[in-house]
Amino acid sequence: MKTLRQSQIGETVKIVKVHGEGAVKRRIMDMGITKGTNVYIRKLAPLGDPNEVTVRGYELSLRKADADMIEIE
Repeated sequence: MKTLRQSQIGETVKIVKVHGEGAVKRRIMDMGITKGTNVYIRKLAPLGDPNEVTVRGYELSLRKADADMIEIE
């Protein structure tokens, strides 16, 4: 299983599954990260947190912990 956190700058990946439970999973899905969505990895902060991605036409910053819950292909 590869997660969004393990992806490299410049990659476009497809979301397979969002792991987690309750409010955390709901918050990630409300940001537009759902199964089948394509995500472009734009930047990584110098210390690796947060990741900046483009999803559904807008830029989004994700913490490492949140990126670990997003399974990609």
